[in-house]
Amino acid sequence: MFSARFGKFIEIWQQKFGIERSIDEKLCIDADGAPLPWYTYPAIEYLSQFDYRNKKVFEYGCGMSTRFWNLRAGKVVSVEDNEAWFARWQREFAKTGFDIRLRPEGAAYENAVFEDGCRYDVIVLDGKRRAECAAAAQKALAAGGVIILDDSDRVNTSVGYVQIVDVMKKAGLLQVDFYGFCPTDCYAKCTSLFFSRDFDFETTAKVQPVNGRGGLWSMSRKERKEFYKKFGK
Repeated sequence: MFSARFGKFIEIWQQKFGIERSIDEKLCIDADGAPLPWYTYPAIEYLSQFDYRNKKVFEYGCGMSTRFWNLRAGKVVSVEDNEAWFARWQREFAKTGFDIRLRPEGAAYENAVFEDGCRYDVIVLDGKRRAECAAAAQKALAAGGVIILDDSDRVNTSVGYVQIVDVMKKAGLLQVDFYGFCPTDCYAKCTSLFFSRDFDFETTAKVQPVNGRGGLWSMSRKERKEFYKKFGK
């Protein structure tokens, strides 16, 4: 048996975040089937506030996150080292014009961020050789940009992740950790954002933060009163 409040908590996760659908379908999607990156929900909620229409995004590792970024950013480049995974997403993206590139694991992979001769506003470390990619990423980051490191809680068991954090801090980037649950999984993890000290992306709304999924203040005054009367303290 569980309380009505706990039942409402589960309902919000099911209906607002769509985590049940994501787990069952084994896809990083929200309740409406829209693509989500395989980051923690708090990181996704935070990142979703910004306007990326004039931003360049580079991903180490492609997937549903590529769809997520392509819906938002002006330019997205994703590199993949796994031929089978690349072939799958190449088929998925065949008619979309997505820029995904196959690069063998090694120098060609981590240095792919330099291929177009530009700097990127957002760089995502979510593939292989993350320590080596981190070293390249901080050199290719545009002024005011941000680097996203997923699964960053591996720092507790991995020398490579310790090296990544060290590289970011020596580059003068500010670390903010977003710990929580993520799409498709039943366990918590951490997604860390490393911000340039002059980070100042414009938001899609006039104020920040916006009302997130399942938030009390996203309801009308009447709904809020009824909700709090039934489920509040």
